[in-house]
Amino acid sequence: MYDKMFLTGCDDKTEWMLKWWLSNFKKYNSQKIPVCLANFGMSNEMLEWAEDQFDVIIHLTPHKNKGWFLKPQSMIEASKYSKKVCWLDTDCEILRPIGTIFNYSIENKLGMVEDKPWTKRRGEVWHNSGVVLIEGCPTILKEWKDAIATKPTVGDQEVLHSMIGGDHLKRRVYINDLPPYYNWLRLQLLDGDDTGKKKIVHWTGNKGKDVIRRYIDNGK
Repeated sequence: MYDKMFLTGCDDKTEWMLKWWLSNFKKYNSQKIPVCLANFGMSNEMLEWAEDQFDVIIHLTPHKNKGWFLKPQSMIEASKYSKKVCWLDTDCEILRPIGTIFNYSIENKLGMVEDKPWTKRRGEVWHNSGVVLIEGCPTILKEWKDAIATKPTVGDQEVLHSMIGGDHLKRRVYINDLPPYYNWLRLQLLDGDDTGKKKIVHWTGNKGKDVIRRYIDNGK
């Protein structure tokens, strides 16, 4: 059992970002914190490469719709290997060491950054699921997994929000706000909101993936 571990996951549609993601992760992982990969249905070629790159690989049955719906289940499985687990989407660009994020874990809560662009645009508080921190296996994580199974919507973040929504008490009970520089969103940059303290830039959406493709093409 590890004390702390990072986790990411992908299928054959999103695995093209994995080498880029892992390169950035290793560049700033001076603490040698273990990293786990959740296989959501990767190609055999990419999986063979990954076997020598990750400390733990979890194999899950591919989701019939979207691989990201397996995120809560992968976190549940990863919690069997480590006391603390931090999920990172593969479209998250790591800019600095991020091991300090584990200092913010609280048992039975999901550590997440407020999605300020969505909060602004939708008129209620949202949290972004690109970075999710757990200690142990929170009850809400299992409920999130079950909710996805019964009523999947656009994405895992939307499902979680539908469970908590505008209920301030539920949000306080189940979510612990992480410092924003652990998940700085593409739309924040678009809105002119930036900081030199950001540790992760989350390149969301198709436009964000275009940025990552340019980075990969340019060897960044």
